[in-house]
Amino acid sequence: MLFGLDGVEIGLIIVFVTLFAAILSGFPVAFAIAGAGIISFAIIAALDSAGLLIHQAIDTSSEGYRALVADGVRSETISIFRYPDLPRVGQALFEQGWHTALDRNVSFITNRINERVLAGPSIETLLAVLMFVLMGIVLERSKIANDLLTTMARVFGPLPGGLAVSIVVVGAFLAASTGIVGATVVTMGLLALPTMLRNGYSPELSTGVIAASGTLGQIIPPSIVIVLLGTLAGDLYSASQETRAQLAGCSDALTFLGEPAVVSVGTLFQAALLPGILLAVLYAVYAFVFALLNPSKAPPVEVGAPSGEVITRGEGLTWFLLVPAAIVAGVMLAGQVNIVGSQSLAVDRFSAAGETASLRTTVSDECRASMIELHGQRAWDRAVAEQAAIDEAGGVTAQERLTDEEVAEARIAKSENAAPIGTGIATFAVIFALVLAFGRGMAPTADPMPLIGGAAGVLLLLLVDVIFIGPATSPAATVLWMAVPAAIAIWGCRHAAARMARNDLVRVIFPPLVLIVAVLGSILGGITNPTPAAALGAAGAIMLAAYRKLREEGRDPWIIAWSTYALVAMLLIGINFDVRINISGVGPVTWIAFLAAYAAFLFALFGLLYACWVLLRARVLTPAVRETAKVTSMVFTILVASQLLNLVVISFGGEHYIQQFLQSFDNEFKVFLIVMIVLFVLGFVLDFLEIIYIVVPIVGPVIYGGSFDPKWVTIMIAVNLQTSFLTPPFGFALFYLRGVAPAEVTTGHIYRGVFPFVLIQVLGLVILWFFPGIVTIVPDLMP
Repeated sequence: MLFGLDGVEIGLIIVFVTLFAAILSGFPVAFAIAGAGIISFAIIAALDSAGLLIHQAIDTSSEGYRALVADGVRSETISIFRYPDLPRVGQALFEQGWHTALDRNVSFITNRINERVLAGPSIETLLAVLMFVLMGIVLERSKIANDLLTTMARVFGPLPGGLAVSIVVVGAFLAASTGIVGATVVTMGLLALPTMLRNGYSPELSTGVIAASGTLGQIIPPSIVIVLLGTLAGDLYSASQETRAQLAGCSDALTFLGEPAVVSVGTLFQAALLPGILLAVLYAVYAFVFALLNPSKAPPVEVGAPSGEVITRGEGLTWFLLVPAAIVAGVMLAGQVNIVGSQSLAVDRFSAAGETASLRTTVSDECRASMIELHGQRAWDRAVAEQAAIDEAGGVTAQERLTDEEVAEARIAKSENAAPIGTGIATFAVIFALVLAFGRGMAPTADPMPLIGGAAGVLLLLLVDVIFIGPATSPAATVLWMAVPAAIAIWGCRHAAARMARNDLVRVIFPPLVLIVAVLGSILGGITNPTPAAALGAAGAIMLAAYRKLREEGRDPWIIAWSTYALVAMLLIGINFDVRINISGVGPVTWIAFLAAYAAFLFALFGLLYACWVLLRARVLTPAVRETAKVTSMVFTILVASQLLNLVVISFGGEHYIQQFLQSFDNEFKVFLIVMIVLFVLGFVLDFLEIIYIVVPIVGPVIYGGSFDPKWVTIMIAVNLQTSFLTPPFGFALFYLRGVAPAEVTTGHIYRGVFPFVLIQVLGLVILWFFPGIVTIVPDLMP
């Protein structure tokens, strides 16, 4: 044994030393990782061929090993870490020679590239990275961040530490808009840091709050980190739980867990929402408390006078809080008493299948004991009782095709129980009412008659729905009945929107907020997966940037505005009408709806192409696309290179060796704590991409193969990576900020400034550790 170390341990040391040396060499990271894999494999193969690397494996022919197996200990759980006294036998690192390992690696890397980069199931999700990167870069280059910083400074500036709080708010907003840490830190460093220093803010607080707020893009959706982690976590969790189930004596993970072993990127976005907000709130609270304790280092600042009418506290409380709360609460209450609800008469042609027991009970004795240990005796007894009741009732009822008479009866029953006000009409009424309330609050002294007329239109909309529209009313008749009330309500909302547009805060916040709600709402609400939502976000960012550019040039952006309306019209037509024309019995209403939706689609497409032309002419689109290509190429190249390095570690047993070491600890929390500490330390010298694709696949089968919720595990890793991104002396956010900071701001200022925020990050990790419900509550509430 060389230096008294096991051959596998020396191989791991060679791999990681070579990797760090390659990264520090100055070569592009992707090529450095691939080169580290090739060089380390060559070094290990040469040492192994010279007989210098000997692996001390357990002697499976020894009496001690056979006795353990005879006592019921599974061979997979026997390792030198758990049973160090077992006899060992020395063997070469590459049992069949390095030539065989090399051949296997070449074939494996080809298969992995095909599965994870070119044609695998995760490639569609990885395409979301490209779209989110394009969305973020376009928004960053369209100077929307500048508008946000200026407006938020006007709102929060007069408060103690107000500029710092405004940085946190804008950082969270940009994180939800872009998800790109480097762009956010650089943008806020260029725009906000000089302003904060000119107004008497200490360099430490200024740099700390900018660096910390910029890293919120690591965790707040849509986060590229979560997209990349999610594609990997789904595979790791599924495979690890299958292995866990088989070790427990069960046939599959579904039987053992009682639920499918799946986790999606959309679910992780839901899980990351509250932790991201929690960190942003902690940042803002620290800035406010710091200002109270050190008023000379974070003084109140008046940054210009906000435009718009001055309103009293009572008016603001009434129109911005009480009235909107009453509207939403009233609709929710109406939904509880079936005044508002679905009016659909759609009936499934097949009967519902009978319910099964919460757990499978027809399992082996070993699996039953494992399931009782996992779920508890009470859950098992309940499942047994459920299964007995099902068997007594004749077993699980299979789906059967309903007759025409049964379908008609089901439709009559749904019609009799339908709510008087449909969900769709109620949703539009709530939107119109909220716009009218906010418009009234923005200008309380203006003529209220247009808004009163709009409110009358909203009430008339609901009244017409109750009196003239029923579940059997055709979509065409519904549109005709609703045309006049909707026109009146829209007329009032148009006046309200014009009043809201005169306010700086609304004018700056509203457009990107709508984009964020459209992208994240579609993902968090389970309407679509991240890739189509990312495409929507990229297209929306392009149109938003073009709208702003046209306004800067003094030109009317009516094409962009009307193409947005056309998109909304297309969605509404698709929701309310059957636009399928390739089926039999297509009537004139269907053709009219199809042609209207197709015309709206063509105009929306024209608006998108026009927006691209505007940005191309303004020299915004070309650099944005070029930067997107660079970032996306880097991500995918690192993905390929990391697969190569991973296979090198696997080829000499390094991955299995590390997993055996972690599995030797009987406490899951201790194992996860070790992994988190290792990831935190590696975050000093490795980017999140290298950690995700090199380290997580090695430790993933252990941390995802236990009883922890995979959503919690993934979000904890993401927050941990965010912490290491911020921690001196190698935090990447610090290098971004150092590159754009003025000369009078030293590296010492930056290090001292971020230290409290690192402690806040650790506090956030501790809170998530002891209160995992913060991570899981939103996915549990979402459909």
